[in-house]
Amino acid sequence: MSVARPLSRSLLRLTGIAAFWTLVGLAFASQFYLSSTLLGRSVTWGQAISYSLADWYVWAVLSVPILWLARRYPPEGATPWRTAGIHLLAALFFSLVYVGLRAAVGQVHSLLIDEPVTFPEIFRPLLVKTFPFNLLIYGVIISVSHAIDYYRKYHERTVHTLELEKHLTEARLQALLRQLKPHFLFNTLNGIASLMHSDVEAADRMLVRLGELLRITMSHPGQPRTPLREEIAFIEKYLEIERIRFRDRLAVEFDLDPAVLDAEVPSLLLQPLVENAIRHGIERQARPGRLVLTARALPGFVELTVRDNGAGQPPGGFTREGIGLGNTRARLRELYGDRHRFELANHPDGGLIVRVTLPAD
Repeated sequence: MSVARPLSRSLLRLTGIAAFWTLVGLAFASQFYLSSTLLGRSVTWGQAISYSLADWYVWAVLSVPILWLARRYPPEGATPWRTAGIHLLAALFFSLVYVGLRAAVGQVHSLLIDEPVTFPEIFRPLLVKTFPFNLLIYGVIISVSHAIDYYRKYHERTVHTLELEKHLTEARLQALLRQLKPHFLFNTLNGIASLMHSDVEAADRMLVRLGELLRITMSHPGQPRTPLREEIAFIEKYLEIERIRFRDRLAVEFDLDPAVLDAEVPSLLLQPLVENAIRHGIERQARPGRLVLTARALPGFVELTVRDNGAGQPPGGFTREGIGLGNTRARLRELYGDRHRFELANHPDGGLIVRVTLPAD
């Protein structure tokens, strides 16, 4: 397997080289045929193609060592003057070799058509007519090789940079999730502790619900996104715990569009928003609290809202955000960049509404 792969790659590269020089030869054959016809020296297509391919197939053979030389001595090497000198000598050498090989091919061709010509008779005029042009061809081969190499290196650097950015983003998201989970756990345990001395049975039910909640959390370790239906199932378990703590003081309403339940949303997106609504909106008032969670589809987006009937935010907004809201902002920024909206506003009927708009893709 390890030997077959480099062999197949080499064969593919040689096939590509042969195909390239064939196309060049056919292009020059067309030019040769048309110019000969216009000058009144008509030749057949077969003669034009055979003559042109004989020229360029010699370069096809020579291009293999030239390409090796181009990779061996790139222009950005440590000794540019030495590299330039090597390529200058190589250009002279390969130009001379081309004349020799092309003369040999011409001599063989003359024997095949029964019009024998000596090697010097072909070599001398060919040297005068093609030698400067051969130097140009060598330079073109070297330039194309370097251009392809630069593109390959640029592509590799681009892919490597994207991979690094991806890993960095994943690392940041993992750090934010690790920050959020202990925060959520400690707040829940504090709620349980507050009931231990007043209602042991309620505290026991909360511990059972917390165990179920942690089991759901552990079943999706480290996943930055999750289907909305799973996020809703998680938040329902969390609200069961809060209902035990608040008894009849907490009412929850879900208004969910079935079309968006399979949409991917950040893991643990709703929990800090719901927790913020309970702690800062409902817990601080004596009257019964009400939460409304909605999810609806917009063109190309999914909109999620969490609304409470608390006091809302003071004029000018909150002076500082807690871990939950700050963490949510940071994760949305990492996942979606500028393709999302995260807004806090007072609802016209009272209370705070948090609106999150995410891309539907």
